[in-house]
Amino acid sequence: MFSELITQIKNHHSNELPFVIYRKPHEEKVTAILQTTNHLHEINDYAASGFVFAPFDSKKSAILLKADVVNSTTFSPSVFDSKNVSDIEPNQDSEKSKHLKLVNKAIDAISNNTLKKVVLSRIVEFSCAVSIFQMFEKMLHRYESAFCYLWYHPKVGTWLGATPEILLKTENKLLTTMSLAGTKNEKIEQSVVWGEKEVEEQQLVTDYIIEVLKDKVTAINISEKESIKAGQLWHLRTKITGRIQNGDLTSVIQSLHPTPAVCGIPLNATKKFILENEGYQREFYTGFLGELNLKSNKERTKTSRNQENKAYRTVKSRTTLFVNLRCMQVKNKKALLYVGGGVTKDSIAEKEWQETVDKSTTILKVLDDN
Repeated sequence: MFSELITQIKNHHSNELPFVIYRKPHEEKVTAILQTTNHLHEINDYAASGFVFAPFDSKKSAILLKADVVNSTTFSPSVFDSKNVSDIEPNQDSEKSKHLKLVNKAIDAISNNTLKKVVLSRIVEFSCAVSIFQMFEKMLHRYESAFCYLWYHPKVGTWLGATPEILLKTENKLLTTMSLAGTKNEKIEQSVVWGEKEVEEQQLVTDYIIEVLKDKVTAINISEKESIKAGQLWHLRTKITGRIQNGDLTSVIQSLHPTPAVCGIPLNATKKFILENEGYQREFYTGFLGELNLKSNKERTKTSRNQENKAYRTVKSRTTLFVNLRCMQVKNKKALLYVGGGVTKDSIAEKEWQETVDKSTTILKVLDDN
């Protein structure tokens, strides 16, 4: 049962031992990975197996939680009442002028052809009235289409999130990734009309991903653009599939991260602009996280011959990594919520500010004490 799994996690947490508990999009299965020591495993090579948590700055090491204990259960979301978001939304006006100034500086750099697109972010800080376990359960209720997680390491801290964006999925050598960009806050359920700014922003991300993968992935297939809904927000998405050459997962990850959806184009110039101008360290926001090289057994088609010979099984290695968006860090009874958006030549600073406010309300629903 879910309550029993949470009790196990709480006991692990009280002993200051690392863990992660998570649910993939559109699934009922909730998985917990527990590391039985407090050792901090830092990695730069993605040949290891476990649960990886990587920072935005790719020059810094990722953290691996060893899958010493793996347990799972099911969780069925239900209607979950809450306060209206406006009742719990913190006052963000003090941050507005600073963010507008930052966006206008980026627009000037784009106009001068220094940058083509840059993703800028900020932190929303407020008191945290509920436990991390309550927040995680509320995420499970509200965000069925997102990767929901609660991650803890005593030497690093506590992070939670509900992210809609896959960095990549692999099954042996088969690869799936996506280009996700553009944001609209629309209450409609079926369709949304996109402007030139959002379409161009998403196409820049798609073109970049295809370019960096062309020497590492064969048989690349690109889907049509589609609109997807995450919480109250809509995004534009293109799926990209292929086959990894030589099974070199490390080079594929290093090529994809950070993507233009969280950093910008050109990569080095935009990353430099972010590090010099945002005014804070992103840490694991816009990094990535997920299952790394986990093995699974799968029976082949159940024919009479296979029923007699149980050797007809396949062992598959699976990796499923998500970009760490819609996330927060919890420390000292404070929640630090990270929000951002892509700036292009057609951006308007006021609208970029409003996009960050809209994104903050998506996650704020888990912070009331109902």
